[in-house]
Amino acid sequence: MVVETIKEITHKKTILFGADGMLGHALQGALPHAQCIGRGKVDITDHQAVVKFINLERPAIVINAAAYTDVDGCEDNRSYALTVNGNGPGYIAEACSEVNAVLVHFSTDYIFDGTKREYHEDDPPNPINVYGESKLLGEVSVAKNLENYRIIRTSWLYGSHGKNFVDTILSLSKQMPVVRVVNDQVGKPTYTVDLANKVPEIIGYDPGIYHITNEGQCSWYEFARALIPNAVPCSTDEFPRRAKRPAYSVLANTKTPPLRHWKEALKEYVQNKRRS
Repeated sequence: MVVETIKEITHKKTILFGADGMLGHALQGALPHAQCIGRGKVDITDHQAVVKFINLERPAIVINAAAYTDVDGCEDNRSYALTVNGNGPGYIAEACSEVNAVLVHFSTDYIFDGTKREYHEDDPPNPINVYGESKLLGEVSVAKNLENYRIIRTSWLYGSHGKNFVDTILSLSKQMPVVRVVNDQVGKPTYTVDLANKVPEIIGYDPGIYHITNEGQCSWYEFARALIPNAVPCSTDEFPRRAKRPAYSVLANTKTPPLRHWKEALKEYVQNKRRS
């Protein structure tokens, strides 16, 4: 079923927004036939430009990986975050509806407040920071404007071609005798390549919301310890950030076969990084 779906997709016109980002680069590998669109070509916050472009191209599938992902920056730039992460996806969904295209849109574990140990696809969201608020608005905007959507919620992304926790920790470990990492925030690290490779399968599923992460959960400290020997634990209170983070943002995948364990994916990423 999955192989047949992938073959079918390769023969359909696909547009990828946010192609220049970390997830966008991984999606280029998973969907090599896709027409790649960066912000320089189409700004998803420009309603008229988005509708005009999609109506002109008339794709069968649209992938939206464009987002403002600076969690702390969103606190200081709330209006911009809501526009990019909230309104932009709605404009894309509206245009997809006009041309009968399928839309795959990416969201986040940060739409939840962290008061539960695990979140299912149908659990009610309650964001505690502006980034989560803006991404939830994006979900609502997509569902309001289009029926044939796939919203993929994921978490703790890392991969090539972008700033991420793994690269930051590896760099800090070389610069400092010890690296303090919070041990009271728990989630699921997700490799962009694994997530991207799952997208063709999700397109073949029914419309709706899907939680897609690598399997297994850990704290940020445990994540760091899998990478470096000189990580030491600390509490969130000892390491304050501009944006509040949920203590538990573990996404339960109840709808699809699981991805591999995060430790296996991390090992591959680090090995590839060393070879490059």
